[in-house]
Amino acid sequence: MASTTWIIDKAHSEITFKVKHMMISTVSGRFNDFDSTVDTDGENLSTAKIQFSAEVNSIDTRNSQRDGHLKSADFFDAENHPQITFVSTGFDGAHLTGDLTLRGVTKQVTLSVETGGIITSDGQKRAGFEVEGKINRKDFGLSWSALTEAGGMVVADEVKISANVEYVQA
Repeated sequence: MASTTWIIDKAHSEITFKVKHMMISTVSGRFNDFDSTVDTDGENLSTAKIQFSAEVNSIDTRNSQRDGHLKSADFFDAENHPQITFVSTGFDGAHLTGDLTLRGVTKQVTLSVETGGIITSDGQKRAGFEVEGKINRKDFGLSWSALTEAGGMVVADEVKISANVEYVQA
C-alpha cells in the first residue's frame, strides 16, 4: 500500500503542558513554534509513524520571567538544546510509544491517543488526534528544584503533556 504523508496544521493544533506550582496550583504552558509529520499506510491512521519537534525558545507560560527561567540552563537549556523532539516507535490506535528527547536526553515514553478520524473539507483530507501523557521532568535532566518555606516543592516532578493536533494530507 502506498505511503501517505500528513503535515500538521499549526493553526488548528496546540502543544501544551501543566505542572504543579508550590503543590497548590497548576501552571500551564505551550509551545508556539512546532512542526510534525505523520506517515501512514494509505489512510490507515493506526499505522501512523509520527515525527514531532518544538522550539524551546517558543515556550509561553504567559509570564516572561518564568519563560526566561525555563529556557535557561536550570531547565531546558535552550542555548545548547534548542529543540524537543519525538519520534514514534509504535502505535496501536490508542497508545503511542516513542523516543522523546529533552535537553539532550532521550527516553521512551507512552502516550494515550484518541483518534478523531479523517474528513474531507474544502477538497483537503484532514486527520485529528488528541494525545495525553505524563513524564517525570527529572528523567530528562530538568532537575532544578527549590523548596517552599513549608518544605514543599516549588515545581513538581510530574509534567502533564497534551497535544490536540490536526493534520492535512500532503
